[in-house]
Amino acid sequence: MDIQKELFALSAIPAVPGREYLIVQELRGRLAHYGEAKTNPLGGVMCKIDGRGPHILLDAHIDEIGLIVTGVDDKGFVKFTKCGGADARVLMAAGVTVWGREPLFGVVCSVPPHLEKPEDAIKLPDFAEIAIDIGRGAEEAKKIVSPGDRITLKDESKLLLNGRLSGKAFDDRAGVVAVLRALELIFESGARPDLTVSFSSQEELGTRGAGPAAFSAKPEQAIAVDVSYALTPDSPAHKCGELGKGVMIGVAPALDYDMTEELKAIAAEKNIPHQLEVMGGESGTNADPISVSGDGVKSALLSVPLRYMHTAVETVSPSDIESAAKLIAEYVIKNSGENYV
Repeated sequence: MDIQKELFALSAIPAVPGREYLIVQELRGRLAHYGEAKTNPLGGVMCKIDGRGPHILLDAHIDEIGLIVTGVDDKGFVKFTKCGGADARVLMAAGVTVWGREPLFGVVCSVPPHLEKPEDAIKLPDFAEIAIDIGRGAEEAKKIVSPGDRITLKDESKLLLNGRLSGKAFDDRAGVVAVLRALELIFESGARPDLTVSFSSQEELGTRGAGPAAFSAKPEQAIAVDVSYALTPDSPAHKCGELGKGVMIGVAPALDYDMTEELKAIAAEKNIPHQLEVMGGESGTNADPISVSGDGVKSALLSVPLRYMHTAVETVSPSDIESAAKLIAEYVIKNSGENYV
């Protein structure tokens, strides 16, 4: 798998919560090679792969942060609110795509600093005060854009120095790519594990999709794959991983201790680059609702380090995605009774 190509292709597909159908179609096609892929009631993708060993659920969410249209004003400017964890601080003057009857490029309005009042310079704008300029008058705009249409950050995926990648929606398309790559490695090894793959919906609304998916699948174990904070000069180092240093293995009271220890041991034995992410309670990821679904599910968390979360320039290292995929594969193969070379 070409991780850069795969990540850029999947991140370009719009999937704001509640409207993930385009990426669902794409991923159902990718999973058809392994088993029958279905769309579940909340709009995620599930694929059951029959085999031996414990039934393991692999989960990564497909939705991305975005916006939702609330109306078009009498000047043709698009009004909106957030859909998921959009950050008003990074929206001003940003490019966006409005997914109306046709895709429209737009620019989030921004007051020039020369016209700002002093108090406005330090004020975080409210979503109700911001609008998007799509270059149309009111009559034309209302023919194309309707309340409820979704809006995504403008995709301009880029290759940076040192092989690093930057773009929108890497949270959590990086996790999706890691799972797809892990499936390649598992089946190349000849292993035939008992798996369910869940590419879940609506994580950005509060991990809504993963719990019902796990309840339906009824796994014995689960590995949630997401992104987490990568170190930048303005971030607390003790809460961050580092780009290029490998997959982050979650350590938390809400995560299964034995699974976490086994993942750490496998990573050390197989020389898979890894680092630890220690949390004092829940993880804030899909691992939490999965772990308490049904009678309870032993759950672990693997994360890809990512800079600039919830922006159009999220940045990852493809080597960390590969590390995540290798660790998933090694764990699954070991538990299915096969030896992976």
